[in-house]
Amino acid sequence: MTKRIVFLSMFTLLFAMTHQNIKAQKMKTKGILLVSFGSSYPEAQAAFQNIEEETLKSFPDTKIYWAYTSKFIRRKLARNGKYIDSPAQALARMSEDGITHIAVQSLHVIPGSEYHDLQTTVDAFAVIPKGPQKIILGDPLLYNNQDNKELAEALKDIFSAQLHKHEALLFMGHGTSHFSNIYYPGFEYYLQKQMPQAYMGTVEGYPELGDVIESLHKEKIKNVILAPFMTVCGDHVQNDMVGEEKESWKSMLEAEGFTVTPSLKGLAEYDNIVSIYIKHLKKSWDELDQ
Repeated sequence: MTKRIVFLSMFTLLFAMTHQNIKAQKMKTKGILLVSFGSSYPEAQAAFQNIEEETLKSFPDTKIYWAYTSKFIRRKLARNGKYIDSPAQALARMSEDGITHIAVQSLHVIPGSEYHDLQTTVDAFAVIPKGPQKIILGDPLLYNNQDNKELAEALKDIFSAQLHKHEALLFMGHGTSHFSNIYYPGFEYYLQKQMPQAYMGTVEGYPELGDVIESLHKEKIKNVILAPFMTVCGDHVQNDMVGEEKESWKSMLEAEGFTVTPSLKGLAEYDNIVSIYIKHLKKSWDELDQ
């Protein structure tokens, strides 16, 4: 009699646990949040559209949300009737929509201040009562050694055929006072392993354009392909890189005697570069099930 009671108790407990597991699985709803600094320039939309299309290819039938980290960009867009959530607003919206497991993918180039602020927001939502059951942030474009290698190879595939003798490829990165600025000269090392004629400069960090110009003269470079090392072709590209003002990189290079050919595509307009973001997103997506 006692054995029968124990058996029935164990069976009841096992049934209850199985039922709870099935119920939990049914309640799990996964979603993706793509987070960019943002841009109000129409030229940037091609990159955003490409990112979303490539994400949908890898995660069909998955609801995708967007957020911009820049308050200035969000306010500017709102004045024109276009409303984009902040990361916190988007995460709250996803939770209200019943998304229980969220993969947040940073679309930043390096893990700078914007990325670390996003990590703080994600960590805060992870412990909110009745918030998402699980939330994971994916790495930005450049995070580890493998990312540097893959991006350098991707850029070689894109640009190497365009380079000829006495020509150079110059990338304009944003730059930052954050310690993560080290990624720019660090990545240049990987880049020059693939293309010795490729250089990296930044608008607000190191290397500066003056440092690059000195190297170009030393190497007797005559022609420069000027390309953005930014996710999209936004304000910095349209003004700081190729603007008509004498302070733009194009103007300053031409004043130094170089012939400049701009390449006006953001990094996220190239599928082989977006694939690095997707790789990071897939890692986060799989971790939601662990």
